[in-house]
Amino acid sequence: MALNPATVARLVQLAQATASAPRGHKQALYVAACAELGVSLPTVHRYLEQVTVKPIRKQRSDAGAVELIRDDAKAISALLMTSARKTGKRLMSIGQAVDILLANGEINPFALDPATGELTRLSDSAIARALRSYGMHPDQLNRPTPAVELRSLHPNHVWQIDASLCVLYYLRAQSAKETGLQVMDRTQFYKNKPANLRAIEADRVWSYEVTDHYSGAIFVNYVMGAESGTNLAESFIGAIQKRDGDPMHGVPFNLMMDMGSANTSGLFGNLARRLQVQLHAHSPGNARATGQVEKARDLIERSFESSLRLQPVADLAALNTVAQRWACWFNANKLHSRHGKTRFDLWLTIASEQLRVAPPAALCFELLSEKVETRKVADNQTVSFKGHTYCVKTVPGVMIGEKLHITVNPYVADAAQVLLKDADGHETLHSIPLLTRDEAGFLDRANVIGEDFARPADTLLDTNRKEVTRFAYDATTDDEAEARRKAGVVPLGSRIDPYKVIEQAPKRSFMPRQGAALVPAVTTTSTAQAMRILTQFEAAQALRAMGLVLTPELVATLKTLHPDGVPEDQLDALKDRLTVRRGLRVVNGGSV
Repeated sequence: MALNPATVARLVQLAQATASAPRGHKQALYVAACAELGVSLPTVHRYLEQVTVKPIRKQRSDAGAVELIRDDAKAISALLMTSARKTGKRLMSIGQAVDILLANGEINPFALDPATGELTRLSDSAIARALRSYGMHPDQLNRPTPAVELRSLHPNHVWQIDASLCVLYYLRAQSAKETGLQVMDRTQFYKNKPANLRAIEADRVWSYEVTDHYSGAIFVNYVMGAESGTNLAESFIGAIQKRDGDPMHGVPFNLMMDMGSANTSGLFGNLARRLQVQLHAHSPGNARATGQVEKARDLIERSFESSLRLQPVADLAALNTVAQRWACWFNANKLHSRHGKTRFDLWLTIASEQLRVAPPAALCFELLSEKVETRKVADNQTVSFKGHTYCVKTVPGVMIGEKLHITVNPYVADAAQVLLKDADGHETLHSIPLLTRDEAGFLDRANVIGEDFARPADTLLDTNRKEVTRFAYDATTDDEAEARRKAGVVPLGSRIDPYKVIEQAPKRSFMPRQGAALVPAVTTTSTAQAMRILTQFEAAQALRAMGLVLTPELVATLKTLHPDGVPEDQLDALKDRLTVRRGLRVVNGGSV
């Protein structure tokens, strides 16, 4: 029953009567009003809440005050947060956390009763209020961090791409009944039946959603297998191509995606560099950065995939045909809540310089594995690449004889690209034009003899060479430096002494080394008899016979001097040497 003036007047009368009624007589008044108005007792109380004005309750004097100190609140919050699952579900209650910390002497959750002077433990609700007061309650800490709103400047300025597993549909063809895309029955495929899920794992369908951040236009492509660099490249190449009835195409300047290994793989990264697309991979767990493409997945599920049960498709190609037909209809007819236009209407505001027409799909697939080749700059400032000659005179910092990294230019058929890196390691691509030759094999840009004697502009090496020459001859102009060079002026103003380094070198002293006397060979016409080699024992016996007293030291010296035996004709020399050795004596710790 709706409230009307008569009902309101009766309710106001009932409120006044119950307010002045003695204890125990209010219920009869309520019952009478229910019978008169034809409503239940709860309805009467609800109406009374609407027509009566209650006095404002006086706020407690201790409202907002907390007894728990901040350090204790921090310890309780830390234990609660570390016990939570990754999903945010808290496994430990506040009371349990307080019990554990109190038992370990980490906190002191007590309050002093001013009336009795007794310490009482704070209740769980009081601790919860304290945690919220300090901003440390898990419910508060689990809230998202502040978000930064991102904007793009024009259509194709920024695209977003993401892969999603279509849990409702999978592809099978084991029987006529199972041919085509089938809907996964909830009673057969859920977490308690993992074997059923594993059986169809290889047949499940993935989708790649692409959105233009400025207009919100959507492109979707279904693939088989899993999230991979190949499937990502196939979907991206399909999105940038011109399609019949779909105005959205072209190569974006920036592409946002998640940090998945397939997205950041070298395969797709190579394609992005060749097409001059700047990749932006958001940090793990920050799905808000690509929230637009996440919303696109939701729109596809609710607006498109929900209708597949009514009209099944036979294979993946048919699914993509129907999906692209739906995307064109959706982009052309549904208004976007942000800009109030259809997605295609806003995308069509793109300017010609903002629309980079994609190369053919076949060339895009070649760019996936296209390698950068190294070429040396010739003296006519050209490089040879894939059987053609390209001009590199406009490349910043080009030097004759140095090497450049060359790759194909996917946007211009008669040009290549030089891969350059700046000081921060960022890659940039510089287009270089193809040079054509006449029927005689000469470059068309070559100077004609007798007609054109123009010199090429100075390169960096030319500029540096002239600067160094002017410095060497203390000249201010190139002509002055050349004149001084021809005149034989000493370079660097005769102030350089090339031998000064010798004079400043530290003096070194060298220990003399003992050598062996050179005995000239004696030529004789007589036949020389073979010299007899005495063993060390025989030599010692002979020396004793010659009157030399051999000590153990002298025997050791003999063995050192003649380890292979003593020639018989060297006994006299050996005796003299050992005699001198025996005459040595020790004086002040040294030999004399």
